[in-house]
Amino acid sequence: MRAVGGFYDARNFDHRETLGYLVGHVRRALLEALDRELAPHELTGPQAIVMFQLARGEANHAAEFCRILQHDPGAMTRLLDRLEKKGFVRRARDPGNRRKVHIELTAAGRAAIPRIGSAAIGVFNRFLRGFSADEARQLTGFLKRVLANAQ
Repeated sequence: MRAVGGFYDARNFDHRETLGYLVGHVRRALLEALDRELAPHELTGPQAIVMFQLARGEANHAAEFCRILQHDPGAMTRLLDRLEKKGFVRRARDPGNRRKVHIELTAAGRAAIPRIGSAAIGVFNRFLRGFSADEARQLTGFLKRVLANAQ
């Protein structure tokens, strides 16, 4: 298999057919679908992502969530405030550095993870409707390769 040296050029460039345009629109559509699916749980897609990251130990600081979700610090503070008000997360000062605040799932947050996961699985499966299992794995593999190329 020969690697693509330069897939896009001036002759074939249509911004609506570019990787950035398509991935961006898929991301937006996924988040909108997650928002609709999670509405009965009074959660949004970004809030669910924060909770999943916490549950898996992949992030626990507001700055990490800002990077993951591409949110500005003010928007992230408001998102965390809403999760805290709902009783899903709590803020805890780092005993070694009082300026640092860790975000933690509460018992209610941990209990909500399976419901949120089921909702997310339903959304992802809808987006992959018509794909075979092999095609879905191949798409995932391709996206991982694109991400690796971004490094």
